[in-house]
Amino acid sequence: MRQITVAKKTQSVGIGLHKGEPIEITLEPLEANSGIVFYRSDVGMSIKAAPSSVVNTSNATVIGDGQNYISTIEHLLSAIYSYGIDNILITLNGAEVPVMDGSGASFCMMLDEAGKRELDINKSVLIITREVEVVDGKKFVRVKPSKKPSYNFEIDFPHPIIGKQDYQFRFSKRGYIEEISRARTFGFLKDVQYLQSRGLALGGSLDNAIVLDDKKILNPGGLRFKDEFVKHKILDAIGDLALLGAPLLADYESFAGSHNLNHLLTKEILKDPNNYEVRDFAMVKELELSEVFA
Repeated sequence: MRQITVAKKTQSVGIGLHKGEPIEITLEPLEANSGIVFYRSDVGMSIKAAPSSVVNTSNATVIGDGQNYISTIEHLLSAIYSYGIDNILITLNGAEVPVMDGSGASFCMMLDEAGKRELDINKSVLIITREVEVVDGKKFVRVKPSKKPSYNFEIDFPHPIIGKQDYQFRFSKRGYIEEISRARTFGFLKDVQYLQSRGLALGGSLDNAIVLDDKKILNPGGLRFKDEFVKHKILDAIGDLALLGAPLLADYESFAGSHNLNHLLTKEILKDPNNYEVRDFAMVKELELSEVFA
């Protein structure tokens, strides 16, 4: 299978979650072996999506070059990865990827509009060859060898609406669109109020997040899925691990994982060459991955 880029340029505008300002986003084709590249037109900063580019993971996954940064990249990366896009230029005129509706659905729509173009270089696959794990108390994230990729996530929140949830997602583009892409980010009203008092989450609203008080969901329309909370955690994980730079052949498992633990996991994977191998897609046909990584 060949590397893929978008077929044409597409643009949109949305609100930045933390600053609350309108941000223009443009997706454009790139040549083979370019990877996923972000460009901030307002400051002239270009930066490749990679674990080494991550500078913060406290409220979102943030990449930067030491002087400037781009925040909240995970939802967009999740959609790009799930659409099988290997090479793409993302231009922003501000410091955040727009939050859109808090899920990956709007980015899927942009990618549908942009279409796909096959390039003349084979796609590579990053194959996990032994278990790699990062643990923080009871929380953990891990990857294990697998013949087909999956994401298995469990959460446990002391809230009557969330509680314990778990979901197993056998990865594919179709499955991502139908099961995962529309799951929105969520937060608690008291936390949102605290963040806004510090000049953060200024763009947060019921239009782009599930917001809960101590007892209930405040969004008039309720949930899109009964397990939307854990599904959004899977959406985030797919985006965070997309920073590895190639389709990931592994089973991902997590209990109460986070952007930070996902970032530490990518670093742990790449730290030891015995943890993985990168193979030309043409060399792994026996694993029947064409439909998975289309």
